[in-house]
Amino acid sequence: MDGTNLTQVLARKSATLEYEDLSPQAHELARQCVLDYFGVAVAGAGDELVRFLLDELTEAGGAPQASVIGHRTRLPALSAVLVNGAAGHALDYDDVNMAMPGHPSVAILPGLLALAELRRSSGRDVITAFVAGYEIACRIGAALQPGHYNLGFHSTGTVGSFGAAAACARLLGLDAEATAIAFGIAGTQAAGLKSQFGTMCKPFHAGKAAQNGLLAARLAARGFSSRADIVECVQGFALTHGPDFSPEAALVTPEAGLHLFANLFKYHAACYLTHAPIECARRLREQHRLTPEAVSGITLRLDASCARVCNIPAPVDGLQSKFSLRQTVAMALTGVDTASLGAYSAENACDPALVDLRERIEIEWQDSWPQTLAELEIELADGNHLTACHDAGIPAADIADQGRRLAAKFDALVEPVLGAPRARELREIIAGLDRLADISDLTTLAAS
Repeated sequence: MDGTNLTQVLARKSATLEYEDLSPQAHELARQCVLDYFGVAVAGAGDELVRFLLDELTEAGGAPQASVIGHRTRLPALSAVLVNGAAGHALDYDDVNMAMPGHPSVAILPGLLALAELRRSSGRDVITAFVAGYEIACRIGAALQPGHYNLGFHSTGTVGSFGAAAACARLLGLDAEATAIAFGIAGTQAAGLKSQFGTMCKPFHAGKAAQNGLLAARLAARGFSSRADIVECVQGFALTHGPDFSPEAALVTPEAGLHLFANLFKYHAACYLTHAPIECARRLREQHRLTPEAVSGITLRLDASCARVCNIPAPVDGLQSKFSLRQTVAMALTGVDTASLGAYSAENACDPALVDLRERIEIEWQDSWPQTLAELEIELADGNHLTACHDAGIPAADIADQGRRLAAKFDALVEPVLGAPRARELREIIAGLDRLADISDLTTLAAS
């Protein structure tokens, strides 16, 4: 394909997707994404950055159109979406797809759910629209790999805006032509810089992507004009946002049939590229009953691109710790629970024992490794060496078992905020999402 009509081809795929086109496994994975999003958003709703956004937008006021997760406040849909998107990414605990590469659900679901609440849409309609948006985000992300991300763009904010627009356009029932226009409106808004990792702006990118997509679809529905070839046109999104535009990559059918089947859920509350090193460290500690005193040297090997994502060498607070390979490995080696939200704190970032251990970690950057692959070698005081290798980019093979693990994660995040009975009710509603006639039963329950 020469790329001359990629935007319209993708718009047609998105606009024509039906619930019946999706397998029961795809339906289940979509529900798992919804469950995980609500878990991390409820837990993230109390974060300081969410309070800043909520205070600002509440002062502006407006029609109480949509629920704000974890809060009693209702806001205009576009305002609620910005808050809910930021809340979902505040903890950096939400799902990942390496085709983007980035966080699909947190960019797509906030706008989609707010729109569904306004329209009183069904759960089936939400599932269909979510998958449509998810696939578009991954297809456009794949077309720009690896240069877009390596250049410094945060794909959750940039590519995520297209996914959000696709999902909202599908829920509105826009045809392919109007969906392509929505892509154009989304693409001209899309932004997000990796240089902001470790600050409040990273979660802000997710909220903006969701807001961009919802606004784009609603304006397209009103007849707002835009180019219908925004991805591939001269001075369009692809050619201005990286050196590696491959229209063919956008149209490749994934091995499992959908990019959704490559979704990766987080079980450590830190940047996903720290997960493989964490798993290596945990494995060596547990298998060999390691103590920090027994360690004389540590070598971490992973792809060189990770240096520009999560290599804050000396974090001073919890947010920076989530983007520090050395800090997270030191935490895992000493038995700190990297799944615990409280573990990412200024106290741990400045803990003398953790600081001493992280300063002993040498990183050897590798060329052309998968970003999700890590090797950890530990030299012991007695001269012996221990090695572990882990690839965090392999999706779970057992979807049902993954569901049980996600339910436990959800309960741990939501029960402290909403209480056990309400958390269980919310989880059960999401489990029956396909049977839900009105999505507002779900969104209202998630507001405290």
